[in-house]
Amino acid sequence: MSDDLLQENYDRLKEIAIKNGMSLFGVADIEGLQSEFKIEPIEVYDGLKYGISIGYHLSDRVLESIIDKPTQMYLFHYKRVNALLDEATLKLVAYIQDQGYDALPIHASQVSSWTPPMTGHVSHKMIARFAGLGWIGRSILLVNPTYGGRVRYATILTDMPLKVDGEKAGDCGSCRKCISACPAGAIKEKPADFDLNACYQQLDIFRKKENLGQHICGLCVKACSGKRR
Repeated sequence: MSDDLLQENYDRLKEIAIKNGMSLFGVADIEGLQSEFKIEPIEVYDGLKYGISIGYHLSDRVLESIIDKPTQMYLFHYKRVNALLDEATLKLVAYIQDQGYDALPIHASQVSSWTPPMTGHVSHKMIARFAGLGWIGRSILLVNPTYGGRVRYATILTDMPLKVDGEKAGDCGSCRKCISACPAGAIKEKPADFDLNACYQQLDIFRKKENLGQHICGLCVKACSGKRR
């Protein structure tokens, strides 16, 4: 497989993603990552070697509406961004299939288990990380060097030959804004110590108390702007 073809396929897909409103695009080699997938049967993703990650930078002004709890404005924005991500995902899948390859869309808020804490078929953060779009921060959000944690992601698994971006180094340095912003006290010094149960319980409180009907918060997302000041 020539490098020119890999680059050509990559450039065309990135062009489609950007034209459909996406802020970020990257490709990961998913060999060794499949054990983390929650997809059955495994034949559904068998032979799909690449993970395409697309991301949308959330509105900074909408996030500023969040003071100490999620707002209706953020809820509506969250839903519309998910819809936009899903639409872009389907357009990329359509193009890939038209070229004679297979593609499996993993939509923005796809859930494989509703048992707390909820899990998705594929971790968008994991694919985005290995596609070079950022690192896992203390809040276990994916932190992009430009947009911080203020990004929503979707994923496509495919066998279309593509140039791979690969994981890139990065860390949060001395920034601890998310720790002080978290109302549940779930965020610790190390991502490995993140208290997932405390986070989910807080999400459930917001869902009921604020009449949101959805498990969202946004406080750590707002805190992580990508600007360390």
